[in-house]
Amino acid sequence: MMKVSFAAFFLVYAEIMNWDVPDFHLDVCDFLEDYGTLGLLMMPRGHGKSTILDVYNAWKLFCNPDHLILHQGATDPDAYKVSRGTEQVMERHPLCQIFNIKKARGETQKWWVSGSTDVRHGSIHARGILSNVTGARANEIQNDDVEVPSNIGTPEAREKLLYRLSEQTHILIPGGQKLFVGTPHTHDSLYTRIQKLGAKCLILKMFEKEKRFEQVIEAITDFKPVYVFSGIGTTSKLLKEGEDYRVQLKGNIYHITFDESHYLIDVYSEALWSERFTPTVMEERRRECRTINEWDSQYQLHAKPVGNVRLDPDKMIPYDCEPVLRRANGKYIMMLGERQIVGITLRWDPSSGKLKSDVSAVALVLHDDFGNKYWHRSIALTGEVVTHDEAGNINGGQVWQLCDLIEEFSVQRITIETNGIGNFAPAALKGALKARRIRCGVTEHHSTGQKNKRILEALEGPLLSGLLWVHTSVIDTPEEGENSSVQYKQFRMFNPAITEQADDYMDSLAGAVVDQPERVGKIHRTNLPNERPNWRSDSGVVEAALDFD
Repeated sequence: MMKVSFAAFFLVYAEIMNWDVPDFHLDVCDFLEDYGTLGLLMMPRGHGKSTILDVYNAWKLFCNPDHLILHQGATDPDAYKVSRGTEQVMERHPLCQIFNIKKARGETQKWWVSGSTDVRHGSIHARGILSNVTGARANEIQNDDVEVPSNIGTPEAREKLLYRLSEQTHILIPGGQKLFVGTPHTHDSLYTRIQKLGAKCLILKMFEKEKRFEQVIEAITDFKPVYVFSGIGTTSKLLKEGEDYRVQLKGNIYHITFDESHYLIDVYSEALWSERFTPTVMEERRRECRTINEWDSQYQLHAKPVGNVRLDPDKMIPYDCEPVLRRANGKYIMMLGERQIVGITLRWDPSSGKLKSDVSAVALVLHDDFGNKYWHRSIALTGEVVTHDEAGNINGGQVWQLCDLIEEFSVQRITIETNGIGNFAPAALKGALKARRIRCGVTEHHSTGQKNKRILEALEGPLLSGLLWVHTSVIDTPEEGENSSVQYKQFRMFNPAITEQADDYMDSLAGAVVDQPERVGKIHRTNLPNERPNWRSDSGVVEAALDFD
């Protein structure tokens, strides 16, 4: 068989189809030809990745008719598109005609090329990612846009997707290849995991350089601004230099001055495919995006959900200091940096006795008299709820870990959510406190009503008001295989419409926030109330002498 590179094979077909081939398409060709055993290709929507994949599959079968490709899409119909596209390339490509490499038998779901010696597994086998392919075998498995909202909308759906992907390990013939192609649709993106597995990656964003500003009238970038967008959705606008803003170059820095203040500004460099995606086209696409997350994920390939995040953890304010007890004027005060702490709440949400709970979560929140809430500790207690020595004395367990926390921060009261475990945990904690000689009140709380509603009511207000702070210990404990902490992941993945989801840390935090009453801070006590005129008459001033002899 004649040897030909994929780039040459692609250019021959592009000439037959009268395509204009941008330079980055040739970069994609070089990547696909040699991506090794695990590859990740990410491109913005509309940049031809599926079309290139059709030609690539034809090239692989042209080079080796015995090559077996399992192509999986989000659904069966999605996978069939590539199957039909590959068949069309083989029917039209001159090299396939010369060497008589074409479809010999089979249907859209599975078909064989002439020269294939495998009678069981098709040269092309196209199925949806959730379809049953247990008995399949392949030299190359392609996952084309398998991450879509319908496949990752719930924890159960995400788990099912990961299970189907894990099955591919047993389908792939030893020494085979696995390719992932698509755009992210969530923070916990499949493609982020693939990168961490050491995949060879080619990630081409719509705009190579980007910078975002909020509530600005001036901005500074280290690259030349080519596209400057204001807002998102129907109110968005592509600003024009000279009309809406002005640019001054000072050294290597570009200073942008706007004619008016904008709540959201995105500044970008030149577009990846500027000939096709003109400023007019990009302005239309920007207006059609409902959320900024949709724009970021589908065009800039950031791992974000298509919709808005209801409780965005990035709105929490990080801090890294510890509280200090001081004695002044004969009494103790607690200071966190320069802020006086007037309350501490500790909430324990045990997992024991609950059907769908994995974490025995504890949240410690500090409160100052300005109304700020400081999420100081977020801990998952481990092991048995309580353990005893041979004499029956409490000497360990989750309650012992709680005592350490209570003692460290001089906590005066702890609230325990008793749903699922009755009075067992509170009684065990009281026993541990007595054994440790620690004075601390234990309050039992049985939660009622919808949990998602409780979480939103407790956290959304402080979060949007800038009153919720978070200690770096909560941020800097990433879950294994993740970029951020499990607490942040729960915030980002929280969906009020889903009843069963991972929210143990959020639930304990919500309880700790509402356990302390809201205060009217010092800033509100500086102004005296407006006094009304006293229009009521009086009887004047009377002097009276009193004699108590």
